Amino acid sequence: MNHFGMYGAEKIPLIWPLTIAFDYSQRRFFYYLTGCPLAESYLIHDMDTDKSTLYIPPINPEDVIWSGLPMSPEEAKGKYDVDEVEYRKTEGTMVTLAHIASQKGPSTAFAIREPTLREPSGEISFLAFNDYNFTILKEAIEVCRVVKDEYEIALMGKANQISSKAHRLVLENVKNAKNERELEAVFLGHCIASGARNQAYDSIVAGGRAAATLHYVNNNAPLAGKLNLLLDAGCEWDCYASDITRTFPINGQFTKESRAIYDIVLKMQLECIAVLKEGVLWDDVHVLAHKIAIDGLLELGILKGDKDEILASRTSVAFLPHGLGHYLGMNTHDTGGNPNYADKDPMFRYLRVRGRLPANSVITVEPGIYFCNFIIEPFLKDEKHAKYIDAEVLERYWDVGGVR
Repeated sequence: MNHFGMYGAEKIPLIWPLTIAFDYSQRRFFYYLTGCPLAESYLIHDMDTDKSTLYIPPINPEDVIWSGLPMSPEEAKGKYDVDEVEYRKTEGTMVTLAHIASQKGPSTAFAIREPTLREPSGEISFLAFNDYNFTILKEAIEVCRVVKDEYEIALMGKANQISSKAHRLVLENVKNAKNERELEAVFLGHCIASGARNQAYDSIVAGGRAAATLHYVNNNAPLAGKLNLLLDAGCEWDCYASDITRTFPINGQFTKESRAIYDIVLKMQLECIAVLKEGVLWDDVHVLAHKIAIDGLLELGILKGDKDEILASRTSVAFLPHGLGHYLGMNTHDTGGNPNYADKDPMFRYLRVRGRLPANSVITVEPGIYFCNFIIEPFLKDEKHAKYIDAEVLERYWDVGGVR
């Protein structure tokens, strides 16, 4: 039986009217297979001949007026990892598919159908083929993307290099900043000036108690009178992401309480990184982070009682409610993690990665301790947990916000 695989790239309009350029980011599955950033393109791979053909949009004179000449098939063939490049047929992709199916005889098409495979007139049809599968190709690529080669790691290294410098610039400017948005501008300015215009995710620039909001995105609050700044920001380079979080004092010097929490979180990170190796069970690394947090919070008096009982009761989830980290690659929360958000155990419910880590996977290690009223107060009202938390000592730590 003949086999055939297809995936498409679709332009997503983010800015209107249409005479203004699109803010476009390539579909990651398509980019993984081709290295091609061009919008409205399709890839066909003939599994019988091992031949890949990239179909790019034909020249539209009206588009040329606004955006200039597009890349030619000859240029695309020399640049991307494909065997042939052709213009898309003006009569549509479905005509191309029907023609291929007629030449193949009995055949199966493998495709990633949603949400991208659409013609201007509607969804692409595979009815010309004897059989089609819209599941296995996506699943296979998700597994493949977990393991990175040297080139992918180099791209992520470049993204991290730029982001690291941008973080340092924010640190240098934090003492004189009046508002969170000023610091976001510092970070973005360096990334753009360095050629990394696209961000891997929306930056989190959280001053004071706002740092207890895990995905704080307002980035517009005054900084006066606040202790710390949590900066979670990273650019991308050629569709590969970075992800860096740091917490530091706004006035240049931690308070006693802030430094104590910072040191616990730093210990969590360093010891968790130290145990990483091929085949390690990520659940175990996550538990290690909780154990270190419990030890630290017991020493400060925020927690009280037996540490094993605290771990078993899951009381530490009040202070570390999220998972320890996630795979990093073309997406910030990259594919292949196999999370189980239906897990009834609150310690593992929000883990984005479950199972053992393969060699050459890239994973973030981002522990945190947070003092969020909304999360902690239900624990204080629950007898199961309240007996392990010293509410009086806790009062001294609300202004720390969160350290990640």
